[in-house]
Amino acid sequence: MTSALNPHVKKREVFAWAMYDFANSGYTTVVLTAVFNAYFVSVIAAGAEWATFAWTATLAVSYIAVMIAGPLVGAYADQHAAKKRVLLIATIGCVITTALLYFTGPGSMLLAISCIIVSNFCYAIGENITAAFLPELAKPEALGKVSGWGWAWGYVGGLVALGLCLLWMMGAGARGQSTSDAVAFTMVITAIVYALGATVTFIWLKERAVAAPALANAEANTKANTTANTTAKVESSITRLIRRAREASRYRDLLLVFLCGTFYQAGVSTVVTLAAIYAQEVMGFKTQDTLILVLVVNITACIGAFGFGYMQDLIGKKRALAITLVGWMAMVFFAWFATTPGLFWIAANLAGVCMGSSQSAGRALVAYFSPAERAGEFFGLWGVATRLAAVLGPLTYGVVTWITDNNHRLAMLITGVFFLLALAVLMQVNEQRGRAAVAA
Repeated sequence: MTSALNPHVKKREVFAWAMYDFANSGYTTVVLTAVFNAYFVSVIAAGAEWATFAWTATLAVSYIAVMIAGPLVGAYADQHAAKKRVLLIATIGCVITTALLYFTGPGSMLLAISCIIVSNFCYAIGENITAAFLPELAKPEALGKVSGWGWAWGYVGGLVALGLCLLWMMGAGARGQSTSDAVAFTMVITAIVYALGATVTFIWLKERAVAAPALANAEANTKANTTANTTAKVESSITRLIRRAREASRYRDLLLVFLCGTFYQAGVSTVVTLAAIYAQEVMGFKTQDTLILVLVVNITACIGAFGFGYMQDLIGKKRALAITLVGWMAMVFFAWFATTPGLFWIAANLAGVCMGSSQSAGRALVAYFSPAERAGEFFGLWGVATRLAAVLGPLTYGVVTWITDNNHRLAMLITGVFFLLALAVLMQVNEQRGRAAVAA
């Protein structure tokens, strides 16, 4: 491990960084993928024709907010050496609003939508910021494997959170509850796992960045005037973003990665947010069947993230991501074709392997093409790409099901187009040229 890390970076610090992946994966696994999304459609929205669209539209609103705020937050965090501070605020916001989902139930549409929008916004900002620490921790030639360590450990966190939730739901009968009644408290379990895991991050992970000297002096001079100080910070962040946008042509390959990421993350986001709904509506899975499926998929995703992390550094990040995108297209075909649980299990586990590897590869490529001192900005822009994808993919799926009388199979098949477009864009990326732009 030591040979993969930058000088003066301790092993426990990398573990603390990976613990944030461990912490927040429970949110995506339980809330967005396996439990609450299906609960939202079948219980809160009572299975209405517009229910799937309402879920995807709710996520779309939160992602649009991230697209607007993400780059500004990233620029602010870089310029003020405030990544840990921003990460803490985002974590608290996500933990609280996830726990508040405990109070949702039939007819509580407004509360459910509000909590999902805020929690998902905070989760996404936290994901962007924690990724910005990667160039500070790992050497350029080892970004793939270190990113893979984080994603792999993240899936372990998802397993822990989902496993605890599954145990709670399996005991519903003994407590005199139905399975759907037991869903509410799983939101509290998820919030607790998030909070405990992230605590390790805030104890050991260091903030190595230094605030810009001119800005530090300006803050000192306006310390007594909070309003003026806040306005100066926002204006400074906006000015910095505008300047970087003018310089964007220097980072051609990074921009291509952003475009590629928009397409393939649209497909990934669709699978993540709608897998449980597809399993329930098309394959006839019960809630506990879906939870067991997602538990196993998290194991294959962990293997994919860890194994492909090393493969990225061995065969090249672009080539590893290309292999993954081909795997995603195969997965879509299997899911579309599947009429029996056995074939759907194959598709789901192929998705797990591809999910772990594609998420790790995307983060590593952005880090490889980003100067360390601008990592917050560039990962903020990567957040724009991935959140645009998270709007585009699931919303497309939701619209297709709405206008085709809930034809989930057709919606899944259309999802495969996103991976095909991503592969076409990826073929234009040149790793050597992209890294040379960083050195320049």
